[in-house]
Amino acid sequence: MDLFETLHTSEHEQVMFCHNKEAGLKAIIAIHNTVLGPALGGLRMWPYKTEQEALDDVLRLSRGMTYKAAVAGLNLGGGKSVIIGDPSKDKSEALFRSFGRFMESMKGRYITAEDVGIDVNDMEYVFHETDNVVGVHQVHGGSGDPSPFTAYGTVQGLKAALQQRFGNEEVGSYSYALQGVGHVGFEMAKLLRNEGAKVFVTDINEESVRRCVDELGCEAVGLDEIYDVDADVFSPSALGGIINMETIPRFKFKVVCGSANNQLATDECGDELERRGIVYAPDYAVNAGGLMNVSIEFEGYNRERAKRMMRTIYYNVSQIFKIAERDGISSWKAADRMAEERITAIGKIKLPFLGNRGHSFPGRSRTGH
Repeated sequence: MDLFETLHTSEHEQVMFCHNKEAGLKAIIAIHNTVLGPALGGLRMWPYKTEQEALDDVLRLSRGMTYKAAVAGLNLGGGKSVIIGDPSKDKSEALFRSFGRFMESMKGRYITAEDVGIDVNDMEYVFHETDNVVGVHQVHGGSGDPSPFTAYGTVQGLKAALQQRFGNEEVGSYSYALQGVGHVGFEMAKLLRNEGAKVFVTDINEESVRRCVDELGCEAVGLDEIYDVDADVFSPSALGGIINMETIPRFKFKVVCGSANNQLATDECGDELERRGIVYAPDYAVNAGGLMNVSIEFEGYNRERAKRMMRTIYYNVSQIFKIAERDGISSWKAADRMAEERITAIGKIKLPFLGNRGHSFPGRSRTGH
């Protein structure tokens, strides 16, 4: 693999490989674009089979964060980080503090938060070594677990998609096939059930499914059966790449709108949804609620202000549908175009973010440092 050619093709600005043998740390930090501001994106811990697999994932995810921040109207760029390891047995204070030291050396160009395999306790250790962490506990001026906000924002995008397909926003009038009921998926199920909607759920974790059935009154279906459910909306809230040429022919859904990242296996799959008359709400526009929530921390966190910001997801998704109609393109391409147009416009007046050692978050307690 020609690493520099890969970075040239993907247009990444910087990739840092982080290794500390004593702490057991093998991590990669990728910064895709900082035209709009410092790169923000979560830290993921996953037992990747190969280092190449980890690199591919962090490059793909960081690029997605650039587009997510741009469409959300935030003054942030795109970045992501991954730690190679099993989150169920490889975590330690030394591991996360070592990672935090590598982050601190980037002088504010990259800001992290929790992602798959990471929880708020892990982020506390990273926070010991660097200020450039969002989503930490409220006692430090953070916003805590972003899952409820990601789910709330997803529902705002869902309303725009329902309006586009059915001409109304009556969430409770439709049925949903919810794939994945982890932190975000469970919150999504709760919101849908609160509106009186019929919700089918599936997840690799049987206990999570049982919780949705027992506490929320959802109906459980098998992992593969979810694609055949006769529901109005398919809501992917787990892994990416599940909308592909094998699953699409099974869809009876009229709308696809969920919180998972990278839902389309290929761009052609987005075009195929369009051809079949299925309204697709682009994932990174819909699931930006968590990112919006933590971005508020830059100015001093306020929960109500965060929720007001998340309601703009309805407007953003509606604009994407308008661009798609204006330019005669699929919604996934319209979302990319909306992001690229903003980055290009701002890029004419700004240089890439070079970092600022004095960057700080208002109202944070540094106790424990």
